Amino acid sequence: MFFHRKLKRLIAIELKLGKFQASDKGQMELHLQWLDRYERQEGEEKPIGLILRAESSREQVELLELQKDGIMVAEYWTELPSKKELEKRLHQALIDAREQLERKRLL
Repeated sequence: MFFHRKLKRLIAIELKLGKFQASDKGQMELHLQWLDRYERQEGEEKPIGLILRAESSREQVELLELQKDGIMVAEYWTELPSKKELEKRLHQALIDAREQLERKRLL
C-alpha cells in the first residue's frame, strides 16, 4: 500500500506469480472498495490498484477493461530474458504503442 502525493490517492499493489486470472480482478476490486470506504480521507481521490504478474495475457486484461475499474496489470520477469528476446519484446511494444495511438486518432 502506497500513497501518491501528486495523485492524492492510495495505491494498492499486489505481486503475484503465474498467469493473470479473472479472480485477481475481483480480489483487487474488493480491496479498492474497502480502501475507498474505510481508509480514504477527505480531499483524496478514489484508490487505484496495480497487479504485477510474472505472466499475463494482454487479450484477457483488455477484455476485462481493468482501467475503467482503476486497476492496472503489468508483467514482471523472474529471470532476465536473452538479448534477442528483449529486442523482440521492445519491437512489439513499439508496434502496440503505435497501434494504440492510431486507434485513438480514429475515435
